[in-house]
Amino acid sequence: MRSIHVVGLVLALVASGFAPSQNLDQPPGAKGMRKIEQRAFKVGEYLKYRIHYGIINAGIAELWVKNTDTRKGRTVFHMVGTGRSVGLAETFFRTRDRYETWLDAESMAPWEFLRDVNEGGYLINHHVLFDQFKSTAVHTDLKKDTVFKLPDYAQDMLSSFYYLRSLDVSKLKVGDVIPVQMFLDYQVYEFRLKFLGRESLKTAQGKIQCMKFRPTVQAGRVFKEEEGVTLWVSDDSNKVPIRLQADLAVGSIKMDLTQSQGLVSKLDFR
Repeated sequence: MRSIHVVGLVLALVASGFAPSQNLDQPPGAKGMRKIEQRAFKVGEYLKYRIHYGIINAGIAELWVKNTDTRKGRTVFHMVGTGRSVGLAETFFRTRDRYETWLDAESMAPWEFLRDVNEGGYLINHHVLFDQFKSTAVHTDLKKDTVFKLPDYAQDMLSSFYYLRSLDVSKLKVGDVIPVQMFLDYQVYEFRLKFLGRESLKTAQGKIQCMKFRPTVQAGRVFKEEEGVTLWVSDDSNKVPIRLQADLAVGSIKMDLTQSQGLVSKLDFR
């Protein structure tokens, strides 16, 4: 049942298929940070997902763009993501997960990240401070501050979701594979995601035109095989995940968008 609450990681993974726009390779430092003119989200955006484990109504995931703040004298978005168990899962595997990121409004790179996880008594409390000018990070939850050297503009779990929504998808071709560098649990991971094409997806709210992706994940731990996860993202300016489906080592998981507010444009369900 613990696989139900890889929500934060899954959201970061499945967002990672969007092609880079211009000037993304400019390193931080003396020349200044990159600038990405994102138009996919704004303050006030709220997304809610229902999670099913097989036939069990297992959990709810929610995402907010809460407000703007400042870090290092720069404007940042403050985003919050939560996951919680419901129903039968609440009885057997009570889960309360919370993720927060402070994302630079121009470069779409994080300055701070909080991860507070309680999954059936399994606890994680991480606090990471990024220095995007130096491409480093410090985990303040360690007994001794350790500076980690990162690739330029490395993302955390939650910021990846918003950073990759902000990029240009117009030049994606079927079969394109995009790598994403993410700092997680004291290490940098590269996640790769393949663009499978576009299709009309049938949902409880109606049909909606989507882009379809398949992330490569590590087989044998949570997921059933390397390519056991499929994601459908709205093929519009919002680039909102509509559905995620994953084959697990035991059973399967499905996440569906059930509610959205404050979007840049209205989702076109028909």
